Amino acid sequence: MVLRRILVLMMGCLGCADQTTEPNDNSFESKSSVVDESAITSPRVRLSDGRYLAYRERGVPKNKSKYSIILVHGFGSSKEMSFMASDELLDGMDIYLLIYDRAGYGESDPNPKRSVKSEASDIEELAEQLQLGSKYYVIGVSLGCYPAWSCIKRIPQKLAGVALVVPFVNYKWRSLPADLTKEDYRKQLCRLMLLLTCYTPRLLHWWFTQKLFPSATVLEGNPTFFCEKDLDVLKNTPGYQLFTQDGIRKRRVFDSLRRDFIVAFSKWDFDPLELSNPYPQNESSVHIWQGYEDKVVPVQLQRYVSQRLPWIRYHEVPDGGHLLVYDTAVCEAVLKSLLLGEDPPLYRPKLAD
Repeated sequence: MVLRRILVLMMGCLGCADQTTEPNDNSFESKSSVVDESAITSPRVRLSDGRYLAYRERGVPKNKSKYSIILVHGFGSSKEMSFMASDELLDGMDIYLLIYDRAGYGESDPNPKRSVKSEASDIEELAEQLQLGSKYYVIGVSLGCYPAWSCIKRIPQKLAGVALVVPFVNYKWRSLPADLTKEDYRKQLCRLMLLLTCYTPRLLHWWFTQKLFPSATVLEGNPTFFCEKDLDVLKNTPGYQLFTQDGIRKRRVFDSLRRDFIVAFSKWDFDPLELSNPYPQNESSVHIWQGYEDKVVPVQLQRYVSQRLPWIRYHEVPDGGHLLVYDTAVCEAVLKSLLLGEDPPLYRPKLAD
């Protein structure tokens, strides 16, 4: 079923559409703009616009850390996301890891004015309020890479380094060659998904919450969208809570997912492929980590990005899919590469393939 496949693709959060889009059904938006404070169990910081962001911490205390890292989760995830680096490694390398709920996720307040720019502003303000120092590291995962791209664009001087792990590619980037994507079935599927998200939110909300037909979820185990290694992860991993019918029936949850999807996959105010090297003296570094078997973001697109931006260090996991953050060896390699400059031969791309 076409709609079913589209919904799975949305949850896999791949690159999107050719349509300039803005939501035009604001009457459907939830009137609730904050999280129920009685349900809050995590520490939060108050931003300058009055919103709160919730977060959790791993690793050593920040006042004893050598490296401070902000981890940015992807679509439908939260600060409870898996990043399988061991506690022993975090402690041994003196790493302080901060994982926060992006606006509208988990215990963070929604941002009705969410934009590519606001995502970077949230990270910058979060780091300032938690006193992470003049420079810090950012790791973005999947759709959580658009906030990381925005940081590279807007606050490069505050970044000690950035890792983009399985970053989605937006087909709206004007420098992305049409001949590279014309045979990519994801492009047309995502165009339709973006139109549904923008212009028929009631229909989309009904589909996710109705009980007549099984709704599509990332746990369907569809080999069209997930490689064998990803399917093994999905079989042994609980689903995203936000994607359960009970979770997405909550309008605040649905509205936040919808806004996030629209902002990420619509036209941005800059093209990442046109960025110049913000670190000509190698004072910081930027990395991309891609799974060769990724069926959500094709490796060919990621290779093009890395070739277009040669100042980015490109790493490729030979048997990896889209769910690299569930692989301990890969997560620890990401950290060692970002913090220590290691370049494991195993993850060097075989570009002649």
